[in-house]
Amino acid sequence: MTRAAWGIGLATISDIDGAVLDTWFPSPQLGEAAPASPWDVPAEIGALEAVDPVRRVRRTVVRTDVDLDAAPTSASDAYLRLHLLSHRLVTPNSINLDGIFGALANVAWTSLGPCSTLDFEVTRARLQAKHPGVSIDGVDKFPRMTDYVLPEGVRIADASRVRLGAHLAAGTTVMHEGFVNFNAGSLGVAMIEGRVSQGVVIGDGTDIGGGASIMGTLSGGGTEHVSIGRRTLLGANAGLGISLGDDCVVEAGLYVTAGTKVSLLGDAASYGIDLSGARADADGRPVVPARALSGLDGLLLRRHSLTGGVEVLPRAARAVELNAALHTQ
Repeated sequence: MTRAAWGIGLATISDIDGAVLDTWFPSPQLGEAAPASPWDVPAEIGALEAVDPVRRVRRTVVRTDVDLDAAPTSASDAYLRLHLLSHRLVTPNSINLDGIFGALANVAWTSLGPCSTLDFEVTRARLQAKHPGVSIDGVDKFPRMTDYVLPEGVRIADASRVRLGAHLAAGTTVMHEGFVNFNAGSLGVAMIEGRVSQGVVIGDGTDIGGGASIMGTLSGGGTEHVSIGRRTLLGANAGLGISLGDDCVVEAGLYVTAGTKVSLLGDAASYGIDLSGARADADGRPVVPARALSGLDGLLLRRHSLTGGVEVLPRAARAVELNAALHTQ
């Protein structure tokens, strides 16, 4: 069965080349839209249609219907999918976003709204003449989430570090140095002080420490989606390129990629992984690539303070606990 979604939105269209710079969907919907002729356009949205000769754009009401299992076919199609994610109507990695970069225009995001990058110095002169002090917040294909969607029950210290298309569950806090890309985010209460890359999801009660980074699928042509389970701690300045289950800890400063060689401490059989062909370290313990541990629960990953080797051992049965006061809305 086709999975569908639709929305009535307000598109910003460049008068220079006709490109759709953005589309805002205040109330996106899942499912097939009932035929409407004329469209049932909310009065508040219709009233925003306008021509802006200073930015050289026009704002027009559009209705967009999409097949969530097919790739995006237009900029408005792509924006509707990003809105669905940030409105928490769909979860990361559950809809087709193939080719989304090609569907979106590169935009000059100004304090007065999106502008085309074409012939921008002329546009800048117009803006400065009419609005002295106008600022350029960035040049990118993806805008800030909070300029389009403000999900209930979240805290975001620096709005520029959360892209439209991020999925933030209620109770999530993104601190000043945290970053959440599109098609990524949290599935429950979470503390994010590090980088949550495209395709990454983190579970309820999980803490991504300051400066920590989780590998996504955009850089290096990767295809593996990394997920982190519940009540897991990624220590400050740590990095992760494998999935982890529940109740895990990665030591501060330790970067674990799929190929990192890891010594198994404790009962090797208790990890439940294939040890055939595993070599042994200097102490006779089995050594496996970290990818063999992907998705397991209750792990502590650390670096030996003398040898520098990476080790893993089962964690004692105690949960990572977030500071509840920081997540009270």
